[in-house]
Amino acid sequence: MRAKDLRAPRAGGRARWAAIPWRRRARAAGALLATLLAATLPACAADIVVGQVAPLSGVLSTTGQQMVLGGRVCFDWVNDHGGVNGARIVTVVADDGYDVARTEQATRALVARPDVVALFGFAGTANVARLLDDRVLADAGVALVAPYTGGQALRTPFNPWIFHVRASYAREAEHMVQQLETLGIHRIALLYQDDGFGQSGKAGIEAALARRGQALAAAAPYERNTGDVGAAVRTIIAAHAQAVIMVAVNKPAAAFIKAYREGGGGGQLFNVSVVDPAELVRLAGLDNARGLGISQVVPYPYRDTLPVVREFQAALHRYAPGQAVNYTNFEEYLGAKVLVEALRRAGPSPTRARVLAALESLHNLDLGGMTISFGPHERVGSTFVEVTVIDGDGRLLK
Repeated sequence: MRAKDLRAPRAGGRARWAAIPWRRRARAAGALLATLLAATLPACAADIVVGQVAPLSGVLSTTGQQMVLGGRVCFDWVNDHGGVNGARIVTVVADDGYDVARTEQATRALVARPDVVALFGFAGTANVARLLDDRVLADAGVALVAPYTGGQALRTPFNPWIFHVRASYAREAEHMVQQLETLGIHRIALLYQDDGFGQSGKAGIEAALARRGQALAAAAPYERNTGDVGAAVRTIIAAHAQAVIMVAVNKPAAAFIKAYREGGGGGQLFNVSVVDPAELVRLAGLDNARGLGISQVVPYPYRDTLPVVREFQAALHRYAPGQAVNYTNFEEYLGAKVLVEALRRAGPSPTRARVLAALESLHNLDLGGMTISFGPHERVGSTFVEVTVIDGDGRLLK
């Protein structure tokens, strides 16, 4: 069957297809995709199969590609050093284009494969929240390790399926607001993506300000999966804010930075951790991006002061020569190390249940300068946050 057969029927069949509830359509498409994956991506019986869904196309494509890269170099290194309990790790990667429905379809396809023992490195608060809402993870009994999101809805209320390697957006918000308070800056505006990701960041910033008896000077949303930030720029410039915190991904963040600066906006700019500074500089221009503060949820990967950074840099050089170190690929490398240790503890022929139990056993796991800690009632492995700044040469400084 050709890929185009996954689309809705044409002409006479279109009305009947549209009449089917979208979740039933998603399940049907997911089942079909599962068949295709099983047919085209076989694994040896001795392999350990891990599934990943990432935005390899769309507005978050550069981030998604770096997420996959970070995990891959870790798994390649492990495979070249004997694998896990003698077995090779194989990853099956699907592109969701940062689209929520596609995330669910691709995930259903992956978990329909009985050989997939864990999921790894998804992106997007709303995307992963859909998997919780529709019980995709629960019904499959499968763990998701190191999603690239700090959304509070994925952490509260407690769910047993998601193991976070990064701090929450609320922790990032508190750190940024505290730093601005230290600088005597109190008039703060917010740009946020109008979805679960943006709402989670907005709630964290509002709470951090409320603890200090303050409120936002302005809050301007933009529509998900677009770079249309013109109305938000006008709203925030009119607010005369001393600082603007952005809860945004690469392309809309860069569009805002460029339009805000060229429109005369002079406030200090911050963004949460999910952006690539090199991409922001490329899209917004160095003159506009200079001085942007970016909160980070893993240690600084550009200086080899930590054992895990030295290890990562060596692995990246060996398995992805020519690829540059960045926070995104380093974060997912760390997440992959967590999953590898859980697979090791799960023993030969790991199952989903054994991997889940093994992840719960990772208490005070030292990755080589960064510690991750989970437990039966703990799924947030780290609360580390610090702020970096883009300098005049486009580099990140601590």
